[in-house]
Amino acid sequence: MCVVALHRFSTFVGMQKKFLKNLVLLIVLNLLVKPLWIFGIDRQVQNLVGPEEYGLYYTIFNFSFLFFIFLDLGITNFNNRNIAQNNQLLSKHLAGIGTMKMMLGFLYALVIFGIAWFNGYQGRALYLLAWVGFNQFLLSFVLYLRSNLNGLLLFKTDSLISVLDRLLMIMICGFLLWTGLYNATFTIEWFVYGQTAAYLITAFIALIAVLNKAGKLRFNWNLPFFILIVKKSLPFASLVLLMSFYNRIDPVILARLLPKEVAYEQVGVYSQAFRLLDAGQNFAYLFAVLLLPLFAKMISKKQDVEHLTRLSFSILISGVLIIAMSVSAYSEQIMTMLYTRMPDETLLHFNSRIGQSATIFSVLMFSFVAISSNYVFGTLLTANNNMRLLNLVALGGVVINLGLNFILIPKFQSIGSAYAGMLAQMFTAVAQLFIVRHIFRFRVNYSLIFRFICLALFMVAMIVLLKNYGDFDWEISLLALVFSGLLASVALKLLSIKEFASIMKTNQ
Repeated sequence: MCVVALHRFSTFVGMQKKFLKNLVLLIVLNLLVKPLWIFGIDRQVQNLVGPEEYGLYYTIFNFSFLFFIFLDLGITNFNNRNIAQNNQLLSKHLAGIGTMKMMLGFLYALVIFGIAWFNGYQGRALYLLAWVGFNQFLLSFVLYLRSNLNGLLLFKTDSLISVLDRLLMIMICGFLLWTGLYNATFTIEWFVYGQTAAYLITAFIALIAVLNKAGKLRFNWNLPFFILIVKKSLPFASLVLLMSFYNRIDPVILARLLPKEVAYEQVGVYSQAFRLLDAGQNFAYLFAVLLLPLFAKMISKKQDVEHLTRLSFSILISGVLIIAMSVSAYSEQIMTMLYTRMPDETLLHFNSRIGQSATIFSVLMFSFVAISSNYVFGTLLTANNNMRLLNLVALGGVVINLGLNFILIPKFQSIGSAYAGMLAQMFTAVAQLFIVRHIFRFRVNYSLIFRFICLALFMVAMIVLLKNYGDFDWEISLLALVFSGLLASVALKLLSIKEFASIMKTNQ
């Protein structure tokens, strides 16, 4: 009995060790690559082409993303969980699902072009949609291939591929932007073409990595297998569709509800703020990527997941809360630093645009806390196959988001859309927390709650102190806020260096 208990404990610690080691690798890789993409390429493109032109692209991108699920039908999430629990099925499923992905690409094209035509898209908008839609197809194929690597717990390989597309985009788009050869004629189309090339190369390399484990890939038509996979994936598919709507529909609604003369500009203003949230979400998403196969394997072996859940939640939320409160305090300075005044833009209009983006940025940063919570608890519920409950929560988020958007956008424009998104995210976060506690019988950790409250109060006090009594440049004050917040979280044992180190040193 003692031997069995010791073995379970060793396996449990090993899972945590693997999670933390690969989390560090993922964070390092993403810190090296994705900020350069977001601030060196994506932001520069918007500054070069202007908020209205970028707003057109951003609307089309989010429109195409709304229907991304038709490229996947939940197969990627299902496959990640399934391969983690049944490694031997890799070769069989790869051939069948590979054929399905091709078929789903045609379905996706029919859906987005049909709905786009119905909504009045034409000319250049349809041309851009064709390229952006093809990019979404390539991305979905890369994500599916990565789900196989993740299910096999090949985290290092997956980590490298996870940043490869962005690294290639930096090289391709950077050549167009930084060499000066194309600056005079640079258009948003060049930006899209660069992404296409990067996704094609990444998909090819990811396929080679998977085939190295699965053997030859032979596409085959197997209708019973397709029906079986779709049935098993539908709960995941409906969840992703619902989540896409309350996460990505804001720019699309903005473009539809506002007058044409301001619609794309307001989408551009919204995208200026959302870019930083998107950067933060990339790092929070890393937790979900690593946690899903670990939770799935631990649940299949009937191991306790409470400690790993608490550890990941504590690390993620404390870090996100510090960042959210710090950058919100200096949101206007950050927006002014990142975005430039257009040649034909008045100073009054530029200041108004920056002020709107700063307000939206502050609202979105507090959405980030709720989103990060969902990455922990939503992932645990996914691993436990509680899809019906997750779908109900997501449906509630969609209803809240759409309802508030229709109420707030006509009066408050892009700022109203940001508030609608924040309230929808808060609802889903609280709902998932209560569901997890009910299903897994987690104890209410009053100590953890108290420590989070202490951290938030400490950050408020530091913000007041630095903004009212500090005589420093805002950049130094911002760094001081983040650094002091990290020290406070360590002191409060929210970021437990001792626990982190002990898990890293323990042999698997």
